[in-house]
Amino acid sequence: MKIGAPVVGLNDSGGARIQEGVLSLGAYADIFLRNTLASGVVPQISAIMGPCAGGAVYSPAITDFTIMVKETSYMFVTGPDVIKAVTHEQVTKEELGGAETHNEKSGVAHFAVADDHECLLLIRELLAFMPSNNLDDPPVVTTADPADRADAALDTLVPAQPTQPYDMLDVVHAVVDDGNFLEVHRHFARNLLVGFARLGGRAVGVVANQPAHLAGVLDIDASVKGARFVRFCDAFNIPLVTFEDVPGFLPGTQQEYAGIIRHGAKLLFAFAEATVPKLTVITRKAYGGAYCVMSSKHLRTDANFAWPTAEIAVMGAEGAVNVLYKRELDAAADVAAARAEKVAEYRETFAHPYVAASHGFVDEVIAPRDTRRKLVTALAALDGKRDKNPPKKHGNIPL
Repeated sequence: MKIGAPVVGLNDSGGARIQEGVLSLGAYADIFLRNTLASGVVPQISAIMGPCAGGAVYSPAITDFTIMVKETSYMFVTGPDVIKAVTHEQVTKEELGGAETHNEKSGVAHFAVADDHECLLLIRELLAFMPSNNLDDPPVVTTADPADRADAALDTLVPAQPTQPYDMLDVVHAVVDDGNFLEVHRHFARNLLVGFARLGGRAVGVVANQPAHLAGVLDIDASVKGARFVRFCDAFNIPLVTFEDVPGFLPGTQQEYAGIIRHGAKLLFAFAEATVPKLTVITRKAYGGAYCVMSSKHLRTDANFAWPTAEIAVMGAEGAVNVLYKRELDAAADVAAARAEKVAEYRETFAHPYVAASHGFVDEVIAPRDTRRKLVTALAALDGKRDKNPPKKHGNIPL
């Protein structure tokens, strides 16, 4: 922390040494304190390259990114034997805390790699996108990819049918330098993409809805995943680029009972408090509260662009018609025809970006092929951005 250097932990630990009693516990707590104080000051990366059990799991849990090696590493607070004795559950170490479990189910780990060698190479790749500390800017690299490169395929990428999916990764790869995107948390909450890329040689953090999975809705896991990534980027001066196609938050009792309001607010809080340059591109749907959450202009986002296919509204046409014209539809002789007419009318009125643009909530409606040029230009203009939050010890993010 004194010299502003990142910390990399290579973890292989069975936990506290029982023979040492409280001394070993105290030593763990000493490490946890240093992890906590260093958080947001220098990047911290944990590589789990063997067993990591008991108290040993909490140091990686505090760090920024956790990488697990498949089949040779695992993480859990209590092992299979204790679980069997207490809850009578039968589970293997791999099922309980292996790389697949923590990458797909718990979200504890951000990456899963095949072996130790790949793990070390990934650490180097990650560090290349980050500054050494919170006072430095991310490294800028030279790129041969032209800033004004246009991609005509983007013009026809979004399907005409609003319910038809497409892969947002195609958008990201087409826009960023050389198509290189280092996806973080790839196997967890796949309805939201996060990761690192470069635009005009500058490192950026990418947050994007994924219409190809759960229609790109925001749920609890996606909200937490996005919030943590946004806060990391903000802590280390990495600009944020958001690609938006979100029909809303995932409905249902399961999500409501589990606290979607509280967890969704984490992503909202993270984008709102971020002071780094923020850019947003709305490719298709931007509905309801999810529009607000996904780095909208109202959250101090610097440049908001929309494709002509963007639909910025309180809700989709079908749902809106059911609310706005319920009595008319109930009284109609031909309900289907009346509904189709009202849906078409609603789409013509609201299912476009121009109302939002007329109010200044969208800076420009752009041709999809020009997305890269617009983002690179805006990012360069924001290179010296200075913004700050009100003086305070810290905010109370809804954990």
